[in-house]
Amino acid sequence: MKTQINASVRLPLALHERVANLAEARKRTAHAVMLQAIESFVSREEQRESLRQEGRSAWEEYLRTGLHLTNAEVVGWMDKIVQGEKAPMPKCHV
Repeated sequence: MKTQINASVRLPLALHERVANLAEARKRTAHAVMLQAIESFVSREEQRESLRQEGRSAWEEYLRTGLHLTNAEVVGWMDKIVQGEKAPMPKCHV
């Protein structure tokens, strides 16, 4: 089972120079800097996609049931939580 693959990326010269300068400043290889950048980007985009899917699911649930809270209800509840109260979350309604 392969755990790594080789991949090629063509970088504009200006970006390549920026990566090389950063790698030198961090005493790392350009490869390590690019690998970290790709990992960070992919992780961030996976989180965004997860939130997008969660939002879409919540919207579809709202369309199906009509259950919701108003902004004022949520803000009022959050204000209590911030002030240290153990306030229960308001009940959703139609």
